[in-house]
Amino acid sequence: MNAQSTSRWDGEVTLVTQLAAAASLFAFLFYFRRGDLLLYGDAVAHINIARRVIDSQTPGLLQLGTVWLPLPHLLLIPFLFSNAAWQTGIAGSIPSMCAYVLATAGIFLLVRSSLSAQKSSESVSPATRPIIPARTAAWTAAVVFAANPNLLYLQTTAMTEPLYLAFFIWSIVHFSDFVRASTPNESSQLTPTGSLIKCGWCVLGACLTRYDGWMLAGVLGVAAVSVAITSKKAFKFSLAKFIFLASIGPMLWLAYNAIIYRNPLEFANGPYSARSIEEHKTALSASSPHPGWHNLSVSFSYFFKSAEDNVTGNKLQIPWVVLLLAGLVIILAAHRRLWPLVLLSIPLAFYTLSVAYGSVPIYLPNWWPFSYYNVRFGLELIPAFAVALALFIHLLLQQIGKAAARVAIVICALAFVTASYGLIWKNQPICYREAAINSRSRVALDRALASTLLKLPRDSTLLMYLGDHVGALQDAAVPLRRTINEGNHRPWRTPSDPEGLWERALADPQRYVDYVIAIDDDPITQHVQRRDLTSMVVIRTIDQPPATIYWTHRPPGNQAR
Repeated sequence: MNAQSTSRWDGEVTLVTQLAAAASLFAFLFYFRRGDLLLYGDAVAHINIARRVIDSQTPGLLQLGTVWLPLPHLLLIPFLFSNAAWQTGIAGSIPSMCAYVLATAGIFLLVRSSLSAQKSSESVSPATRPIIPARTAAWTAAVVFAANPNLLYLQTTAMTEPLYLAFFIWSIVHFSDFVRASTPNESSQLTPTGSLIKCGWCVLGACLTRYDGWMLAGVLGVAAVSVAITSKKAFKFSLAKFIFLASIGPMLWLAYNAIIYRNPLEFANGPYSARSIEEHKTALSASSPHPGWHNLSVSFSYFFKSAEDNVTGNKLQIPWVVLLLAGLVIILAAHRRLWPLVLLSIPLAFYTLSVAYGSVPIYLPNWWPFSYYNVRFGLELIPAFAVALALFIHLLLQQIGKAAARVAIVICALAFVTASYGLIWKNQPICYREAAINSRSRVALDRALASTLLKLPRDSTLLMYLGDHVGALQDAAVPLRRTINEGNHRPWRTPSDPEGLWERALADPQRYVDYVIAIDDDPITQHVQRRDLTSMVVIRTIDQPPATIYWTHRPPGNQAR
């Protein structure tokens, strides 16, 4: 019995999927009751970018903007027709939870099929029962991945990491199948053509979810060509189709930015890009660039440390590093069919380069500058940690024939994972801490502003910059179409659009809106004409700029557009 003679989505995979769904639902209910679904500012932003597509004075796909890739927002839209799902953040949880379940199933399948095929291709006696260690290793990998406390929290939010992990893992699953099916003399029900095309679709999804997918596409493209060169099986057409699928996502996004913003790299160097935000923060604080700036070794250290913090507490981080290295050694020393598992380490290269040269800082609580920022990026190495432990368990089970000894090994592995994740729960998951600590002052201002907005007439219109505090409208259930905001203009008119609704309202708010919400240092405070406005209330909270609500004295029925 081997992986090729077993249905891909059999009862065992179904059980893994059901258990992952149960864990996902339990985590969702836990954090939903605590009101923690919208702690991440980015989660609030993702939900409201998607909401603007259907709820805006200028609705449409142009509301997707340019900085974040479009697929996560497109997947959110169907769930945002419900005001309750929008307000509570449930709309953002649904795609992430589905992605988490699929990613768990993918990890299980990846390990089981890789190890079963690797062992079954070798000459062994039936007594060794190679499928047992393979399945045990697969369950180990699935448990390590699915039970991670940080991932359990993040999959209840609208953050894009869970969705990307699903595409990433399934890309490796199908690519691993492609490698095995392309191997000369390999008897398999899998075909290189089918596996490679499925991989291409997963890579396309990854490329439209996070920019990490762009490096994934490049690496898998080179790897696929290399396999094609060495394989004796003909699949040139499917290879060309895979390369098309892997490259079309970035090309479409570059074209979209070129057409709409007149700059194909608007997402990378535009006013809302990570580079511009980081340069603005550096200028305001008069500090040096973030740790790892133009330093690959420091960048690597910060990302890898964030991965360690996501997998366990400080006391057990060294054993996890040893296991990761052991997994690499096992892959290099084992049959060549295991080499696709090395691709799970692609995030190491991507984030090392991103921190060093892409203006993507990572701040850690135990390292300078002793704060939390982008710590969640370390989650993308969880699949590599999970597979490394699984490979180590598999190696031990292969070498030991006694059932009692095998059971002891599995129990020790589970105890190690339990202790690691117990340390995380003891101190709270670092991703949860990152979200909670960084959201305190923002949430306080959002709630104070929301309570004031509820007192305004229900048919009144507002001029408000939504970039930082759109959560106030969400809390108050104020439809976004009642606002004129920075999304209500034509982005292809640069550097400004005098005829755009946003620009016209800034120049003459009395003609377009009933109230103006200005938060210090935002574009409204900087550009709106306030000479005929009446200040109604100033809202002050700790560590946030004050928010002022102005009355425009607009006569009833004056609805200029």
